[in-house]
Amino acid sequence: FACYAGTAPFEYSSGSSIKGRTKVNHMADKKMKSILQMCALVAVKHDPQLKEYYERKKGEGKNAMLVLNNVKCKIIGRVFSVINRQTPYINTYKFAC
Repeated sequence: FACYAGTAPFEYSSGSSIKGRTKVNHMADKKMKSILQMCALVAVKHDPQLKEYYERKKGEGKNAMLVLNNVKCKIIGRVFSVINRQTPYINTYKFAC
């Protein structure tokens, strides 16, 4: 599903070059990809757990788009967990006091 949604990275390599940048599949569903992009942007602003993850990875020097792609994968994981467990999502993130 991550490949269909355009979030799964693929290694780019050709003949002699094996150190190309990873890219997402160009055959991904464009509508799904744009919806997940909007979800990720909203999530890093309003979800404390994903916001902390985004800021931590940006602080480590990661590219913003790479981190957003990881956030999209986390959202997909949450959705599939809710479907598999057949229970509503419960945020168990604990704040340090």
